[in-house]
Amino acid sequence: MSHYSETKEKEIVQHIFRCHLDIIILRIIQEKDAWGYRIMKMVEEEHGIKLRHSSLYPLLNSLERDGLLRSRKWKMNGRMRKIYKITSKGKKLVEAYWKSFQELLGSQEQ
Repeated sequence: MSHYSETKEKEIVQHIFRCHLDIIILRIIQEKDAWGYRIMKMVEEEHGIKLRHSSLYPLLNSLERDGLLRSRKWKMNGRMRKIYKITSKGKKLVEAYWKSFQELLGSQEQ
């Protein structure tokens, strides 16, 4: 029975993660400006999920197009990196998301 619950828990976490990847990435960048590889490593360390380039970069581009992130080129250790920074619009979205999520969870407890 224990194995079943661990498997189910992992499935639930992965489902939540996939559905809310944009918010998770915005939260990571909100804590500290980051480039793609760093974001992938943070997601893996914090959530135990490996992101592929083919998933991450289209999402970062979409978030930037929507005005939730902005980027700049930065030379680090002889390499050019695209550093992402959350915008005020992105911060507002994250705050609204967490507020709504907490209210939803709170209404479930009653």
